[in-house]
Amino acid sequence: MPYRVETDSMGEVRVPREALYGAQTQRAVDNFTIAPRPMPRTFLRALARLKAAAASANKAVGALDSATADAVIDAAQAVAGGAHADAFPVPVFQTGSGTSTNMNMNEVLARLASQASGMAIHPNDHVNCSQSSNDVIPSTIAVAASLGLRSALLPAVEQLETELRRRGREFEDVVKTGRTHLMDAMPVSLGFELCTWAEQLLEARQRCEDLLPRLQALPIGGSAVGTGVNVPSGYVAALLAALNEATAGGFAAAAMPSTRMSAQDASVECSGGLRGLALVLIKMSNDLRWMASGPLAGLGEIQLQALQPGSSIMPGKVNPVLPEAVLMAATEVLGNDATIALAGQSGSFQLNVMLPLIGDKLLAGIELLTDSCKALQQCVAGLEPCREHAAATVARNPVLVTALNPVIGYEAAAAIAKRAYAEQRPILEVALEDTTLSREQLAQLLDPLRLARNPGEQ
Repeated sequence: MPYRVETDSMGEVRVPREALYGAQTQRAVDNFTIAPRPMPRTFLRALARLKAAAASANKAVGALDSATADAVIDAAQAVAGGAHADAFPVPVFQTGSGTSTNMNMNEVLARLASQASGMAIHPNDHVNCSQSSNDVIPSTIAVAASLGLRSALLPAVEQLETELRRRGREFEDVVKTGRTHLMDAMPVSLGFELCTWAEQLLEARQRCEDLLPRLQALPIGGSAVGTGVNVPSGYVAALLAALNEATAGGFAAAAMPSTRMSAQDASVECSGGLRGLALVLIKMSNDLRWMASGPLAGLGEIQLQALQPGSSIMPGKVNPVLPEAVLMAATEVLGNDATIALAGQSGSFQLNVMLPLIGDKLLAGIELLTDSCKALQQCVAGLEPCREHAAATVARNPVLVTALNPVIGYEAAAAIAKRAYAEQRPILEVALEDTTLSREQLAQLLDPLRLARNPGEQ
């Protein structure tokens, strides 16, 4: 492979001739070889957005001349838009500050800006002006996560909520057996179950929305240790104005940048919000699998859309593939959360030194959950109830006798339930023999649809 020779403060380095990056990126590629997967593209695009805003701010405060700043801005906006994605090979497992990724971006933008403008634009002196990796990288984590939440995950959660409520209204008269401890309990409607999931999703979404102001408080301007060394007056305000204009975001300056540089509490909190949402999706997926189990030897209460053959040996078998895929994705989110919590402990004095790992896992969780919500929305849209089977199962449910407790007492009701179960007969028939209640009274008291409705709906 043809090479060119680049230099940095440590000397000469051979770099692939056509590479947009320079010496420091090449050193990182050579040195960091542990399972080398690159940083997430959403992270790199957020970093480019931040670099564009920084150049705009440096222009506003006079730290960079207009021509240099504009060249950097143009290059950064191109990368933020998805261009030159293959120019960022630095892996996740690198220096804990993310300095190598910061320099990778600085070098690429400097080269692009130099080529476009004909000027000599330096990665440190110009692209990294008024910045340090120590405030840029944690700010990028927050920007990327915030944008991912606002533009992708939260809308996907809301769309799944909407679909659940729509189908919940459609199935509010489909009565099925409720279950506690996986044992038969009082009847519920299928619509009631779907709307319960929707309410869980609403609360999970609200928790994520509530943490956004803390996540969007950036440490940018803290420079090396949070004290703002080499940061000119007015720079932070100008950067935030440019960033918010570009992203329609609510980004603000952290009261003390050091809190976001020495620690990653906001990222840990955000990961906790993702964990809570993942648990809701796991609950939904498991319930869907149980309800669709069968079709003969399982619960058989619903049918999921048949998407693909379910077995390489058993013809005609169809499996709940989307809920299973979501379960795996959500389980990975739980593992990511544990990783982020452990990485959050790695703040020593003025810097957390697991920033790339935190960014990687946090953004992966947002992507996994976004796609999982879309998959479950498709699943819910395609499910159909097995109405007759569900109704027949409810009719044989001895626990229906609970509705007679206020009239005949717990002990008498328990005796009826035991006899009905032993003789495999409907509760109504046994209660007609063992009580003085009329068939009409029993039919009203034991009506599954009445029992499945909330008291306020009756």
